[in-house]
Amino acid sequence: MKPSRYRVPSNQHRITLTVANSHFITTISKIENVEEAKSVLGNIRREMPDASHHVYAFRVGYGNSVIEGMSDDGEPSGTAGPPVLMTLRGSNIGDVLVVVTRYFGGTKLGTGGLVRAYTEATRTALDTLKTEEKVSRKTLGIEIPYALYETFKRLIAQHNGIIEDVDFAENVMVIIRIPVDYIELFSQVASDATSGHSSIVILSET
Repeated sequence: MKPSRYRVPSNQHRITLTVANSHFITTISKIENVEEAKSVLGNIRREMPDASHHVYAFRVGYGNSVIEGMSDDGEPSGTAGPPVLMTLRGSNIGDVLVVVTRYFGGTKLGTGGLVRAYTEATRTALDTLKTEEKVSRKTLGIEIPYALYETFKRLIAQHNGIIEDVDFAENVMVIIRIPVDYIELFSQVASDATSGHSSIVILSET
């Protein structure tokens, strides 16, 4: 089950680490899906086309509901992508792509040296990354009497809801987005406020 709240990158972040004359440029980006991860990776490849390698790892989602991917991008098997992904797994961050771009400096690092370098490049970037909380929401449609509209606006705000649309017809239809972990409580409060006369329908998950 996908968690309702988890940390994600707040913006794209980049650092550079130099190891034995090789430059490791780590770029961390927020992504929503695998297609976006591929798109961001493509942009970085085009930005630095003369680099020796563009090693990457990504995690879409969080917790038990996560899609992962990685690539050594030409480095010896297991020396680059896996260390980046393992470091990323320990960060408690979701919806994230890490690309470590390497410019070879003429000195071979060996398999152990590569593992350490890619791990350090990823950890250093993660340690300085700014994050924000991602809150999973659902869209609800609520039909209420006119007399309770102002009361409902306050209830919606108290439960961190956002009003998306209002339709004034025979009754008032309010479309809101609300955190999934508030839905049960909000539904109960709404029912109590209208003596069971409110009608709430889940329209979609966002």
